[in-house]
Amino acid sequence: MLQKVITEKRIILLVDMDAFFASVEQQVNPALRGKPVAVTGGGTRTVVTTSSYEARKFGVKTGMNTYEALQACPHLIIVKGDHARYTHTCAELKKIYQQFTPLVEIYSVDEAFLDVTTTEHLFGGAVEIGKRIKTEIKRQFGISASVGIGPNKLIAKLAADISKPDGLRWIKEEEVPEVLEDLPVEALWGIGKRIARRLEALGIKTCGELGRAPVGVLRSHFGIMGEHLKMMGEGIHNGEVTGDEGDGEVKSVGHSMTFPVDLWKRPEISRELLRLSEMVGARTRRYELRGRVVSLTVRYRSFETFTRRRRLECSTNDTRRIYRAALSILDGIRLREPVRLLGVTLSELENIRGQRPLFHEEQRREDLLRSMDDLNQRFGTLTVTWGACINPLRHPGVISPAWRPSGIRKSL
Repeated sequence: MLQKVITEKRIILLVDMDAFFASVEQQVNPALRGKPVAVTGGGTRTVVTTSSYEARKFGVKTGMNTYEALQACPHLIIVKGDHARYTHTCAELKKIYQQFTPLVEIYSVDEAFLDVTTTEHLFGGAVEIGKRIKTEIKRQFGISASVGIGPNKLIAKLAADISKPDGLRWIKEEEVPEVLEDLPVEALWGIGKRIARRLEALGIKTCGELGRAPVGVLRSHFGIMGEHLKMMGEGIHNGEVTGDEGDGEVKSVGHSMTFPVDLWKRPEISRELLRLSEMVGARTRRYELRGRVVSLTVRYRSFETFTRRRRLECSTNDTRRIYRAALSILDGIRLREPVRLLGVTLSELENIRGQRPLFHEEQRREDLLRSMDDLNQRFGTLTVTWGACINPLRHPGVISPAWRPSGIRKSL
């Protein structure tokens, strides 16, 4: 039976920066203002991470490679992203949000949830808080943000999306059914094209139809996720704004990398797998987590992408074990094309805070890894690394949309 969690009425804000990276670059360089701009990574093989609204009018979208973007907009200005600038701005934005509530969750580098349920009366109401945040962001950084307000995170996210750019929208609880009735299901946070297609095959195209769908039908096609989808169609979401990025349930930790040149030789691929495994291991050790499932994602030159998984006998955060599992997955794949991207993910995580290995050899191994982590955290990523990672492929990479000032991004 579908369960609905009844809680006190909440007021949640989502602050969503408008074309964040591109807006920051246009503010720093006035010559870019009013012009189509695409921000990318620093390599020759990279993708658009954000495009300005001027570029979006020509069809330039996030995820396009530079060739596709220039085909859509020949006079597009390509700008190499400044990761340090964006992360600094994100951290400074958080200080603005915390003036209005201690419950601030930085969901991504350009989005933040605020729970103002107990503080909105101190500032003249939720709308006034939204206006003041937008004004302060404009004053300090010269860029715009859209603010969505709702009774939960799902509706606040929707309100921000439909108010962009530079908007402010409050969808009150009593308005939710009317707003959702004819809204396409893919407009909801967490429903992508693939799920939308599967729902359409069931005759479900709108959120209203999703909310009225029998939960048994949804469960038979989507498993336990079917219940969650029905609740989304009804505008229900029980996720809390934690106010602490380090707390809450973390589903997985992963890293991926698009390479400056396609990889084909086994030693090159293995070296990059080790590098990615170390990045995953370091993050899980930092937050005192271990995982039982290792996933390997491969993207070919043709952009065909697939993921394979392997369950370990016991959970781990040891770089060597993560790497061996990823390598064993690779051994079972017959590569048909050169590899453009690799990704390694550790999932089914468990918290090991305060635990120590039982055996002496395991303790020594853990101490070695933590010493490496301490040095890398102090002096920079991969300052100390494995010999096989020396002289890796040079690629500056692209800042992850999931970057946060602290902690690991939580799943929905």
